[in-house]
Amino acid sequence: MTDYRFQDIWKEQCDAARGVRDRFGVVEALDYLVGEKLMTYAETAATRPEFARELPRFVAEIRSIFRAEEIQLYLDDLERMRAREQQALSAEPLDDDWMFETPEQRAAASERLSRLKELLTSTVLGTA
Repeated sequence: MTDYRFQDIWKEQCDAARGVRDRFGVVEALDYLVGEKLMTYAETAATRPEFARELPRFVAEIRSIFRAEEIQLYLDDLERMRAREQQALSAEPLDDDWMFETPEQRAAASERLSRLKELLTSTVLGTA
C-alpha cells in the first residue's frame, strides 16, 4: 500500500481536468480546476502551510494544461460574474440566512481571486 499524500490531490484534479477538457471543453475544465478546486485549495492554503507550499506547483501545472489566453479570458469572466454577484448582494437587504457569505468572506474571496489571477497570468514566475 502506498502512502497517499495531500499533494496527490491537486495532481489528480489536474488529471481529471484534462479529461473534462477533452469531453466537455475548456470552460468546463477551467470551472472545475480553477473556479472550484484551485479556489478551495487557496482558501485552505491561507491557514495550512503545507498547502501553501504546494500552491505554486499547483498553479504551474494549471498553466501547463491551459493556454495563457484561455486562463486570462476565464479569469476576466469570473471577475465580471463576481462583481455582478457583489452588486446584487449589496442591493439586497441583509437577513440571517447562513447560506450567504459575509462581506468579510466575500472580500477575502475577491482578494484570493486577485492573487490567483496574478499567479496564473504572470509572464514570469519566480522560483524559491
